[in-house]
Amino acid sequence: MPVEFLGIAATNDGSEVTPRAGASFDKEYTLKLARAHEDHGWDRVLFAYSSGSPDPSPAAAYVAAHTEKLQILVAHRPNVSYPTFAAKTFATLDRISDGRLAVHFITGGNDHEQQREGDFLTKDERYARTREAIQIIKRAWTSHEPFDHEGTHYRFNDFVSDTFPVQQPHPQVSFGGSSPAAYAAGGAEADIYCLWGEPLAQTAEQIASVKEAARAAGRTDVPRIQVAFRPIIAPTEELAWEKAHRTLARIRARKSGTPLSRRHPLRNPENTGSRRLLAVAAEGDLHDRALWTPTAAETGGAGNSTALVGTPETVAQALLDYYDLGVEILSARGYDLLDDAIDFGRHVIPIVREEVAKRDASHQAA
Repeated sequence: MPVEFLGIAATNDGSEVTPRAGASFDKEYTLKLARAHEDHGWDRVLFAYSSGSPDPSPAAAYVAAHTEKLQILVAHRPNVSYPTFAAKTFATLDRISDGRLAVHFITGGNDHEQQREGDFLTKDERYARTREAIQIIKRAWTSHEPFDHEGTHYRFNDFVSDTFPVQQPHPQVSFGGSSPAAYAAGGAEADIYCLWGEPLAQTAEQIASVKEAARAAGRTDVPRIQVAFRPIIAPTEELAWEKAHRTLARIRARKSGTPLSRRHPLRNPENTGSRRLLAVAAEGDLHDRALWTPTAAETGGAGNSTALVGTPETVAQALLDYYDLGVEILSARGYDLLDDAIDFGRHVIPIVREEVAKRDASHQAA
């Protein structure tokens, strides 16, 4: 089974431990970080989305035009553009990148953040809209004949695009969430289903829920599974744990100064995924081989926030534990974005790829 590595395509050098040094879109830094991923064994980078952040699509187009093989994952909220327009945007981007695009559809787990851009639907209504938008975009990517649509959230007549993606039948669709509504929508429509880093037992339960939802939707295949972590690595276990506690102290210091984020509450988050991470953190700091939760607890379970702590060998083996559950895409993002991307690419990715190759060879020989 192949393994892929997804990094972050940040547009500035800010993180939970460091305020950004300049503008929200730093062209030089954006390209430097992307090239660091391309040069150190990563497969793809994510251009994330929030209400006030730079538009991910032109940022991705810029990186695609200045890299050769790095694949790009562009986050998209269906409330910000009509599906026919979004389909053309992404088809154009797939052309610019010579077929390196995937699209991550975000439903939105925080009402206040959604309302910043005029979205006042309930969470369940948002999931239904996302599912409808994905269906329209897929059809726009593949239909060479005009078509009409009359659904719950969108209505139009006689649309046909003159811009089609390079990839056939279409770019991969990525989706995430941990609620029953998320499983139903993503299980039906996604090529890739994204989870945040939970203990192995809970991750296995979520994978089973995604597969069950895919079968319930009548699919004969299932989405590939992606799981996201914040690696904290060092040459020895002792140094790695010292680094982990320094990182936690830096997060706390950052919180006491400039707010970490305007889009995520540090207490009582609305979305199921963040609540699950906080529940795991409440059960204990360390789970399984190397999963460390205080970073999630300190940030309110905001997104990808659980860490894997240890030597490169320890972190690689922890990632392989998830691979053995059926996880094909490993998402990782450090706290010092550039240096950590390089270190992880140099020291962890080769170990995981080598061990996966051994597993594949063993299965073929059996």
